[in-house]
This record gives sequence, C-alpha cells and structure tokens, in this order.
Amino acid sequence: MSVQTLAPARPASAATRWSRRAGGALAFAALIELLSRTGLVDPETLPPATAILGRALTLMADPAFRDHALTSLLAWAVGLGLAAVIAVPLGLLLGSVPIVDAATRSVVEFLRPIPSVALIPLVSLLIGTGLQVRVTLAVYASLWPILYNTMYGLRGVDPLAKESLRSYGFGPLAVLLRVSLPSSAPFITTGFRLAAGVALILIVSTEIVAGRGEGIGVFIFFAGIAVPARMTDILAAVFWVGLFGVLVNAVLVAAERRAFRWHHARLGETA
Repeated sequence: MSVQTLAPARPASAATRWSRRAGGALAFAALIELLSRTGLVDPETLPPATAILGRALTLMADPAFRDHALTSLLAWAVGLGLAAVIAVPLGLLLGSVPIVDAATRSVVEFLRPIPSVALIPLVSLLIGTGLQVRVTLAVYASLWPILYNTMYGLRGVDPLAKESLRSYGFGPLAVLLRVSLPSSAPFITTGFRLAAGVALILIVSTEIVAGRGEGIGVFIFFAGIAVPARMTDILAAVFWVGLFGVLVNAVLVAAERRAFRWHHARLGETA
C-alpha cells in the first residue's frame, strides 16, 4: 500500500496577495455603502463609502487640510526617528550586558504598560503644548517595540559565531558590531515597523485629546464637536490616516524583505 504525500502549498505571489487585499478593502467599502444607503445605519452616523471617499479627495485638494496633514507627518517622522536613535543603543546595552538589564528591568517593566495618552496632561504641564508634546509621547510609545525587538534579536545570535570572533582576539565591542548587530538587524527592523504604526496612532490621538494647534487629529476634533458633527469630514480624515499607515507598512515590509532575504529564507518565507 503506497503512501501519498501532499506537496506543500506554494505561497501566493505578491500580485495575488495585493489583489486579495484590494478585494477585501472593496468588500468592506461595499458593506459600508450598503448599510448607509439602505438605512440599516443612520447615514448621519455612517455616511456612504462613496461620500467619504469623495470628501477625502476634496480634503486633499484643500491647502488647510494639507497643512494639518504635514504637521502630523512631521511630528510622526521626528518622533519615530528619535525613538529609533534612543531604543536601538539602549536595547543593545540591555541585551548584551546582563548586569545593566537586571538593574533596570523593574523600571522598564513599570514604565512600559503606562498608556501614553494618559501622560498627555503631565507632559503638557512639563513642556507646554504643540509639536513638543506630540513628539515626546510618540517617542515614549514607539520606543518599546524597537527596544524589545532589539533585545530579542540579541538573544537569538548564534553563540558559536561570537565565540569564533573572540577566538581571533576581537573584543566585546567588535563582536557586538560585527556579529550581534547584523544578526539582530531583522528583528530591529520589525520593531521599527511596529513602532511606525504606534507613533502614528499616538500623534493623532494626542492631537484629538489636546484639541489645539494643527494636525489631522485637531481637524478630527473640531469636526467632532461641530453641531451637528461632520461625520463625513471625520471619516475622510481617518481614511487618509489609515491609508498612510498601510502605505508605510507596505514600504517597510518590502524594504525589510529585500534587505534581509537570508533571514526570511531561513524562516521559510518568500519575498
């Protein structure tokens, strides 16, 4: 009696994956359109998808809204960059020096679960309002994914590779830079990609809660407190935030897969 083995399923191509994602997005938009047009949901609460998309295109042609968007994107970029500059060296230190890790672990574990939005009043009192608050909170929130992924990556470094370099007379710093850092780079990149989404969430949330200055969150705040609330404006602005997040994630995933093909090949993944 022969035993037949099933060949592993071939992973879907990039075009197939994108077509599936586009199909899912269109189906979701069609559902919103149906719910609103049929009256199953109050159109004042959930406008049709076509109205939201039309308003989104109109907003992007509005210089005032573009200024709001650029303000938010500037805060996002600065906050994410500063978080990476702080978290990567700190993660390398904590991940490679056990004594420092043990001494600071209780402080890190205490700070990490604190919601960044809950710190808005304190940060506002300490440093004022405006760009400083958004950047500070974005740094605080997006620091943790990069930090922990850096430390996790260091734990997975092949000890034989490190010992081989030490046997040739290289010191701890050389081992860190030549072996540990390159080996953990894919994990650091993943942490950066996760932090990009977290930073965007914090920037918009801080703007909504603070409700002053410029930014997409400020635009959403004032659209929400209008009488009646401008739901089409709110959802159109949310559409642009979501689209930006999707595009940034797609670019970072593509860059990660291209830069670390060896890592994904070892995991059995395809580019």
